[in-house]
Amino acid sequence: MTCTDLTEVYRAEYGRCVATLTRLLGDLGLAEEAVQDAFATAVDTWGDDPPRNPGAWIVTTARNRAIDRLRRESTREARHAQSLLLHQADDEEVGPVRDDQLRLIFTCCHPALSPLAQTALTLRLIAGLEVPEIARAYLVPEATISQRIVRAKKKIRDAGIPYRVPEAPELPARLAPVLAVLYLVFNEGYTATSGELVRTDLSREAIRLARALAELMPDEPEVTGLLALLLLVEARRPARVGPSGELVVLTEQDRSLWDRELIAEGHELVRRCLRRDRPGPYQLQAAINAVHTDGPATDWTQVLALYDQLFELQPTPVVALNRAVAVAEVHGPALALAVVDELDLPDYHLLPATRADLLTRLDRPVEAAAAYDEAIALATNDTERAFLEDRRARLEV
Repeated sequence: MTCTDLTEVYRAEYGRCVATLTRLLGDLGLAEEAVQDAFATAVDTWGDDPPRNPGAWIVTTARNRAIDRLRRESTREARHAQSLLLHQADDEEVGPVRDDQLRLIFTCCHPALSPLAQTALTLRLIAGLEVPEIARAYLVPEATISQRIVRAKKKIRDAGIPYRVPEAPELPARLAPVLAVLYLVFNEGYTATSGELVRTDLSREAIRLARALAELMPDEPEVTGLLALLLLVEARRPARVGPSGELVVLTEQDRSLWDRELIAEGHELVRRCLRRDRPGPYQLQAAINAVHTDGPATDWTQVLALYDQLFELQPTPVVALNRAVAVAEVHGPALALAVVDELDLPDYHLLPATRADLLTRLDRPVEAAAAYDEAIALATNDTERAFLEDRRARLEV
């Protein structure tokens, strides 16, 4: 097995293995250490003959390593944990959350942790994202994310925060960070921090967990909205990459390649949200994507109206930037550029990239080239960078 193959196994299985071991051990820190040890063992032992079920192998190996460690401990707590591992590993789960990873997400979103610590820790443990990837999602320095993750683990240990299933009345209070985590996991899959454009393993896992959450909380419209959003965005994935691996933007995509089954399901979920008449950010984003996937072309006037509603609920620079794209389609690039020039999003490559596109449309190639250069310097994904370089090369400067 090559290093690339093992990296793919790590990406696909790390979160599941940590979640399972946390349930078995009842100790998040020990679970993560055991899984990391198991992967280190895999590097030395798999060679050219990997197991048929790598995830199960990692869980079993990690469990045995944890037992060995606990046997070396002489404390009463260690002996109790060893007994649980040996005799209760196969007990059926109880409580409203029966998915290990979903349970771990809710656990990491304990109200004793700060919002940033909640989501950063969950992205690390569930999605197996590295610190640079999480920092990109939050548009903050890597050192900040690293510190928050370390502090969150320490808080869980020192405060004795239990790994347990929240009771039904507690679930709504944990919902906001859980939705944020699933959204960020999906986004990392849809446009990866580095390497190829997409990581389908993350996108599919986020959708699977969103489905599980929707079954758990069917009366929460924002849960339904998030699932609809993920499905409608995922439906366009087959058309996002051209024959040579190049990025294809929404307005240039071949709509015949879109997944009509996912689109139909997403539209039905959006209609369900509309009937409830309790709009929220994820529902509005889902509605925007429903417009994009309805008919042969996008109704940009309707998209702009929805972005106006979204900005009222969520007046962030990123929402304003996305809204500016709709403004350009409805009212022209000059008005959109005036909006973009007022935004402050340091280190976010899509801001100068959007500005470069607007300047190109306004026939200001020198300024557009400078904006493209800034976007190219900030872009970390190879496919996105190649797309920006191509657009930059087309300018007649």
